[in-house]
Amino acid sequence: GKATGDDPRWVRQWWEVVPNTGWVPFAKGGDFCRFYAGIDLVIDWKVEHRADLKAAGNALPSEEHYFKSGLTWPLAGSALSVRLLPEGCVFGHKGPAILPTGDVGELYLLAIANSEPAEFLLRTLLSRKDMGGRWEVGVIKRLPVPKATAKQVDRVSSLAKTIHDAKLDWDSGNETSTAFERPWVVRRADAKSFSDALDGVLEFEASAEKQVQSTYGDLNTEAYKLYAIPDVTRAQIVKSLGERPTEVIWPQMAGKTTEQKRMEHVWRLLSFAVKRVVDADDDGIVPFNRSTGETPLPERVRQELATLFPGRDESQLEVEIVNELKRSVKGYRKCASLDDWLANAYFEYHVGLYKSRPIYWHIASAQGTAPFAFGALVHYHRFDKDRMQKLRASYVRDTIEELRRDAGLADKAGRTDDRVELQAKLEEVQALDKKLQLIQEGHHEGAEGGDHDFRILTPW
Repeated sequence: GKATGDDPRWVRQWWEVVPNTGWVPFAKGGDFCRFYAGIDLVIDWKVEHRADLKAAGNALPSEEHYFKSGLTWPLAGSALSVRLLPEGCVFGHKGPAILPTGDVGELYLLAIANSEPAEFLLRTLLSRKDMGGRWEVGVIKRLPVPKATAKQVDRVSSLAKTIHDAKLDWDSGNETSTAFERPWVVRRADAKSFSDALDGVLEFEASAEKQVQSTYGDLNTEAYKLYAIPDVTRAQIVKSLGERPTEVIWPQMAGKTTEQKRMEHVWRLLSFAVKRVVDADDDGIVPFNRSTGETPLPERVRQELATLFPGRDESQLEVEIVNELKRSVKGYRKCASLDDWLANAYFEYHVGLYKSRPIYWHIASAQGTAPFAFGALVHYHRFDKDRMQKLRASYVRDTIEELRRDAGLADKAGRTDDRVELQAKLEEVQALDKKLQLIQEGHHEGAEGGDHDFRILTPW
């Protein structure tokens, strides 16, 4: 497969680019996950860049086989994990491809390649330097594939498909997956309470995972039969392989406690509500405050939650969600309200969820958990020079004028404390506006990337 030689230039997470602009799915290995794994990366496949891409890395090996369906696997990993390669992908050097020929089907090969006896056989072919987990093409291609009757092929293929489909179905609740449809907890929107909805989705995950593990056990039994390996030898193989990774349907939360998974479902729901708000906004700029005349972010999020849970009392739903946010759970900031979560927890969570490549930016006049006089979320894909100008000329300036007016009224009324507080907020927003102006102008002093370098180093 393709090795770009310069991933920062040629490769992105799929959400970083605008759809249908010449970027195509790129299978490049990834984390351990048998049977199914989403294709999260894309590669620049624009015609005008093809010559430069070909000149980078290792040319375009196997180009005639790109975009075909098959199987793929991460080149590196302590255990082998083969998964389906959907049609329409370029595959990489670190994520090679298996393209079945003749009457050998993808699902049958998927089952065999992920089985215990296959991994045992492949380990006998590894060189000493690759014993830690390096699954080169030259090793994989030597795997003996047992012949089977049509009935056996159907049986084993069906088991592989069951596992694949269960993982794909669960991934449809993962916001950063290309298979995403809606958060898991929304599937339980008809539950009697939000707490019951959380309990239901946790029970569903545990049940689905148990079923996948049972199915994988059946698949291994069938594979041993196909390889004609007796039970006594099977026991020796299992002992030789040692502890292998178990099948899970939520690999991102593997090893986490029930409490952490429960809280993750709450945060995923709120993250999705924010996503719907920003995506639906006319200009992709959503303020936290009312000074601009627009409905503020917290109010819009409440409306989205009411839409996602129809027929529920909106106030009661928010109370139930906030009760969850108030819990002390390792790895999650305790929040006193929905507004608190949006202002102080959302963006950090969004950055982590989107692998430090956020697409909704939180611009605020104060950093950290300090209250900010002005804040807004902006949509990365739509935030061009015109939107920057609109942010300053409309949203920020409206806030400045409102604060200036309120400070003047407080001064006339002799409310000194209020005037001082409002004046401080005014100066805070004015300082933000000055920084935004420096960014617009591309101001630069001192070291590149320093505190006085306001250039946008990534082109608009």
